[in-house]
Parts: sequence; structure tokens; C-alpha cells
Amino acid sequence: MKYLYLALFSLLIISCNQKEKQEADLILTNATVYTVNSKFSKAEAFAVKDGKFIAVGTSKEINETYTAGENIDGKGQMIYPGLIDAHCHFYRFGTSLQSVDLVGTQSYDDVIDRVVAFQKEKPADFIYGRGWDQNDWIEKNFPTKEKLDSIFPDIPVVLQRIDGHAYLVNQKALNMAKIDSKTSVNGGEIVKIDNKISGVLIDSPMGLIDAIMPKMSREKQIQALLDAQEYCFNYGLTTVDDAGISRETIELMDSLQKTDALKMRIYAMVSNTPEDRDFYLKNGIYKTEKLNVRSVKVYGDGALGSRGAALREPYSDRENHLGAMVTPVDSIYDLAQKIAETDFQMNTHAIGDSANTVVLKAYAEALADKTDARWRVEHAQVISNEDFDYFDDNIIPSVQPTHATSDMYWAEDRLGARRMEGAYAYKKLLDESGTVALGTDFPVEQVNPFYTFYAAVARKDLEAFPEGGFQPEDKLSREEALRGMTIWAAHANFEEKEKGSIEPGKFADFIVMDTDLMNASEEQLPQLKVSETFIGGKKVH
Repeated sequence: MKYLYLALFSLLIISCNQKEKQEADLILTNATVYTVNSKFSKAEAFAVKDGKFIAVGTSKEINETYTAGENIDGKGQMIYPGLIDAHCHFYRFGTSLQSVDLVGTQSYDDVIDRVVAFQKEKPADFIYGRGWDQNDWIEKNFPTKEKLDSIFPDIPVVLQRIDGHAYLVNQKALNMAKIDSKTSVNGGEIVKIDNKISGVLIDSPMGLIDAIMPKMSREKQIQALLDAQEYCFNYGLTTVDDAGISRETIELMDSLQKTDALKMRIYAMVSNTPEDRDFYLKNGIYKTEKLNVRSVKVYGDGALGSRGAALREPYSDRENHLGAMVTPVDSIYDLAQKIAETDFQMNTHAIGDSANTVVLKAYAEALADKTDARWRVEHAQVISNEDFDYFDDNIIPSVQPTHATSDMYWAEDRLGARRMEGAYAYKKLLDESGTVALGTDFPVEQVNPFYTFYAAVARKDLEAFPEGGFQPEDKLSREEALRGMTIWAAHANFEEKEKGSIEPGKFADFIVMDTDLMNASEEQLPQLKVSETFIGGKKVH
């Protein structure tokens, strides 16, 4: 009996010393986990409960502390935080999947062939397409409308340039929009040849065409969002910053997220239309776990490829041409003061050095008494040397590395050698600001975030050109690039406490990869694939 009591006593002591395991929903072990925390440390495992990380550590620590209904053996795979595209056009991309795809066309005849084939397959009363870029053609002048007029005399045709800052339209569309040689514009150009309208409209006059374009049905709008979501999940994107959308689209996104049909997390920049902008400024930030509406998207100028970017001195390849401000200078200053009176961010598209000067000075004046405002300069593409000092915790750069590798073939033709010194200067911007948010601007560029990573660290195109990289002094390190696509992008959204790294308390948004992004050869980077994508601990791809 004495020995029985001793045995029972020993079992009681052992039982008391054993910790009761805590319940989790999911445990992942035996992986290489890049946490992207402040120390950029690695772990082996984590536990998830109620859609958030509750612990991160070694496989032994997690297994000894937690039990879960779902257990994933990482089998040595790589785990990264869910990727964030800090500047894209998510909804527009979805709608573009329902139109004529002109990306990669090699000539104007190629454009015409695709439009004709699309119309034959899916006859429409109004033809819309996007993605042409005359810089990719042997003949690099803007196309003209004559061929469209002859093939489609009675059907309006609108073909958007890849950068979103120019339309090629036929005469039927011009007639419907009441655009003729007497039409005046402010902040753009109706391109003319021998005093005749060519069919190319740059920036502001595009709005006249937008006004006559048929409204997409709700069913097609929903399908556009779901198509875009599926596409993005394949690439490991778990948050997208949609740069410039209407209240109607934002409310549609919100309704779909609430039914869990739309699982993508979205940081929405409100389009700078008076009605929508003033609605949100008056009603304040709108925030759910999946939607964050706290910024206004403003267009400072146009794009460099269509020579609409506002420069301080004339274009090197077009005499006496400076480009144009899309939003007048006085309006940018007034709007900055108005937004500074709220908790909203002002996120302004600025490509040319003149536009960047205007935006940076307007920001600095409006934010003189503020700290950590995180107003964003979207693109920050060509910066005068004396303007880099404006970037700090109040004013942060949001850039797209693939713009550098897409534009590098002709950018110096537009700017000349001197201005190129402050162009696509991502490393210098990082050094000034302390962070840099990275995105793609899709559908202007490809959705693939690994093209972003590759362009940031290698500064080469997909053919590994040029040797050594384009303006290699502005390469980012791999750690900097990954931070720019995760925690720094979250910071730009005021979301760094809830996403952007794998740490307890944050949303369990993560991706699984077979190849180590941080150690793969440079040549491998554009070819990398995502095996699985998780949002809130739930597998979505």
C-alpha cells in the first residue's frame, strides 16, 4: 500500500508539472518562417486562432504549447507574410479582363487585329480595350484613328494606353462625346496632326469620353472583383491598395467582403471627385478587418510615356513641351489644406519633376504642424535633387520598381541625362524617408509581385538586360524589397500593427513557397511561384 501511495503521489506531481495545451485553430511547423519583424528574424512554426497569429517560435515550442484541429507540416518550405501591393488598380484590372487585351501588341496593325477578333467573338455596341504602348512598336509615334473609322464607322471604339493616361478613339466616339477642333481642355491634350484631331486624347479630355461610356452592370462589376481576386491570390497577394475608386465601388467591395465572397483585404484610395471625396472626409475613416478607407487619390500630372508628365524644363524629345498638371497647382494646395484638417491621407500621383515639386511643397506646407502623417507620393518618379529632403515620416514614397525596367529603354530620350539622376531613384528615396512602399500599378504592369521584387533588387528586365542593372546605385537589398512589399507597405496604410509581418496579434495572412526568395539566384526570381496563400489562417489558394 505504501508503494501504491508513492506511485499515485508521483503521478500527481508529474501531472501538475505538465502544462495543459492551449487550443489553436491551426498549427504550422517544420518550416522556414521569415517573420519580417523588426529584427528580420526567422522561426520554424506558429499557431493561429480566430484568424490571427497567437504564437511564433520553434516547432518544439509550438507543439508543446498548442493543440489544433488543423496541423500543417511545412516540410521545410518557406513562409512569408502575405504580400501587399501598395499601388494598383484592382477593380480596373478586373474590368479589363472583360475587354480587348492589347498588352504586348507589337504594332498598330496588331492592335487592330485584336480588336477585330474580339468584336467577332463577342459583338458589342461599344468597344473598349486597353494596354497598347507605342514605345514597344517599331513606329513609335502615336497611332491615329483612320483605320478604326474605316472598320467601325458606326460603333464607338475606345482603346486605353497601358499607363491609363491616353485614349485612342474613333470618330464615332468623338461625335458622341461632342469633341471637335473647338473643344478646349485644361490639364491634358487633344492631339492634332495638321490641325486635325488624330484620335489620341491625353489625360483631362479622357473624361469627356468616360462620360459617354456605358455603365457596367452590377453582375459584371461583381465578376470583375472576383476575377481580380482569384488572379491576385495565385501570386500571394493578401492586401491590395486600390488607387482611386468611387464610393459606389467601395460600397460594393464592402458588401461582398461582408458575405465573404470577396476575401481580399483592400486599402481603398477614394477618387478625388468632389461628391465622393467630401462624403468620406465628412464621415471619417471607414475601417473593417478587410477594408480600410482613409485616403484620397489625387492626380498631379500625367505619364512620362505619353509625355503628359509635368516637367520643369521641356521634354528632351519634344521641343517646347512641358507636359501638364492634371489637377491645377492652386487646387492641390487647397486640397492639401482641406485634407490636413481630417485624419485622411493625401496620396498624389506625381511623375514629372515639376509635379513632384508642387506636391511635395503643398504637403510640407499643409503638414507643418503634424508628425507621422504618412501622406504618400505615388510614383515619385522624377525628383529634382533639392526635393529629396522633403521625404520623411510625414511624406513617404510609394513606388513601382517595374516602371523603372519598363521605361529604361526610352526614359532618357524624354528626360536627358541630367534629369535621369533623380529618376527611379528608389534607394535614395528609401534613405531619405526610412521606408518605401512597393507596388506594381497593375494593370499598367503585370500583377506578378516577383517581377516587382526582381526589378527592385536586380534593376533588369525579364531578359536580364542590362548587365549589372539599370542605374544600379538604386538597387534595393532583398530585405529592403521584401519589407517594401510587406511591413513597409502596411505602414504606408497605417496597418503595420495588424499585418505585414508574422507576429502574435496580427492577421494570419501568409504565403507558402518552395524556393527561398532571399537566397534564390537572381535568374530564378522572376520565375518564383506561390504554392499556397492564406488569409486569416484560411487557405484561399
